[in-house]
Amino acid sequence: MTVSRALRGVEGVSEPKRAEILARAKRMHYVPDMTARAMTVANSNLVGIALPTLFNDVFADVLSGMRGTFRSAGYATVVETTDYDPVTEAEWVERLLSWRPAGIVLTGFDHAPDVRRMLTASNVPVVEIWDWGRDPIDLCVGLDHHAAGLSLGLHVRGLGYQRPAFIGAPEGRDTRAEARIAGLAEAFGCALTVARPAEANAFEAGLAGGKTLISRQDQPDVMFCLNDHIAFGALMACQFAGLRVPEDMGVVGFNGLPLTNVLPVELTTMITPRRQMGILAARALLGRAHGVVQPRQQCLVCTLVPGRSVSPRV
Repeated sequence: MTVSRALRGVEGVSEPKRAEILARAKRMHYVPDMTARAMTVANSNLVGIALPTLFNDVFADVLSGMRGTFRSAGYATVVETTDYDPVTEAEWVERLLSWRPAGIVLTGFDHAPDVRRMLTASNVPVVEIWDWGRDPIDLCVGLDHHAAGLSLGLHVRGLGYQRPAFIGAPEGRDTRAEARIAGLAEAFGCALTVARPAEANAFEAGLAGGKTLISRQDQPDVMFCLNDHIAFGALMACQFAGLRVPEDMGVVGFNGLPLTNVLPVELTTMITPRRQMGILAARALLGRAHGVVQPRQQCLVCTLVPGRSVSPRV
C-alpha cells in the first residue's frame, strides 16, 4: 500500500520514503500499467488545467507546482488559457470531459452556468484554485482576497495615508480584484477611486492608470495596484510626473513577483503562495481521485512585504 501511494502521488507517505520508492522504481524501469489503472478508477491519467493566462509569473508559478506533482505521480496534463472568458472555459470543459480525465483544475468560482452541472454529473474530481470562501464544485485551494486587501489596507492606512486609489482590470473581468478592492475600502472606511485602463499589457496598464490618477484634481496619496507588474507602470507614471515615491505618492503592488527585486524602490506588496497552491491543489486532486478524503477548502495565507514604496506620513 505504501508503494502504491508513493507511485500515485497521494498523501500518507513521507517525502524521504516517497523519494526512495520512486528512485528504486526508476532503477527497475517500472512503468505503470495504465490499462489496469483505468480498470480500477475508470479514468485516464490525464488532468486538465484551465488558467486565465500564462502571460505573467503568477499562474506560471501555480502551474509549475501542479505539473511537477502530477508528473511525479505518473499523470499527464493538458493546459487551456481562457483569458478570463467563462464561455471559453465551458467549451473546454465539455471537450475535456469526452476524454474521461482523471481530474480537472479550474481557476476561481466564476464559471458559466453549465460548468457546475456538467462536472457534478461527470463525477470527475475537480479543484478550484486562487479563490476561496464560496461554495466550491468539489475542492478548493485558494486565497481570501478580501482579507488580503483588508490586511494590506490596514497596514497602509496605519502609516497615515487617507486618499487611496486602485489600478486594476476592466470591471467584471477579475472578481478576485474586486474582492481586494472591497477589503481595501473596509480598511480605509471609504470608497476607492478606481482606474481601469484598457491596455492588455500590465506594464502599460499601470502607466496609463497611474497617469490618469495623478492627473485628477483630487489626486490620491497612494495607488494600490492589481499586481506588481501594474505597480511597476505606476512607478513609471510617478517618475514621468516628477513625483517622488514614497515622499509624494505611495505605490503598492500584489503577488511578490521577482520583478520587485530589481526596482529602484523596494515595493510594498503581498507575497502570494503560488507554487505552494499548485502543489497542494494537485495533491488534493490526486487524493480525491483515489478515494482519500480531502478537506473541501484550503485557504492559504499571504505575506506582507512592508517595502519602501509607502512610508509614514508626516
